[in-house]
Amino acid sequence: MNDADRHVAAMKKLQNEHRERRSKARDPGRGLVLVHTGDGKGKSSSAFGVIVRALGWGQRVAVVQFIKGKWQTGERQFFAKLEGAVDWHTMGDGFTWDTQDKAGDTEAARRAFERARGMLECGDYDLVVLDEINIALRYDYLTATEVKAGLDARHERTSVILTGRDAPEELCAYADLVSEMREIKHPYKAGIRAQRGIDF
Repeated sequence: MNDADRHVAAMKKLQNEHRERRSKARDPGRGLVLVHTGDGKGKSSSAFGVIVRALGWGQRVAVVQFIKGKWQTGERQFFAKLEGAVDWHTMGDGFTWDTQDKAGDTEAARRAFERARGMLECGDYDLVVLDEINIALRYDYLTATEVKAGLDARHERTSVILTGRDAPEELCAYADLVSEMREIKHPYKAGIRAQRGIDF
């Protein structure tokens, strides 16, 4: 058997395995829970990519941002131009090292989660992104138990993405998908400031 024939045989085997897996896969009949975590860049960026995918299918999407405050980002400006396409709520007061106010940050996180719960439960949304909620959990502004209760109460139609580093193990175990972004190299550590259009 020559190389071309070996390649065809290997691809046919792979194709059959894929078809068999797909034939056994089921629709869960409910939205999924996705966690984007890790110390690498790309957690929120990946979630915004999923938003674009959902919008491409005509789905309804909401975003609740827990930490980023009023900081202008490219994604926020972009979705603002698509008036009405995404129900966007930036509810944090800014990065925790800037606010230096645990009581205020906790209150902001609780308000954001109450808003998020309403969106999760109402049945109006196919996808709700809880951007940087893992940071609110990391600093004990919220508990994994109450977040899980909110996820349990969500409408069956609604999928959820939770972003931010240090996602609690309890939520990772609960989720349908967990992706960890791992930093290998970052320009900031080489003294390069955050770049518009790349980092924000």
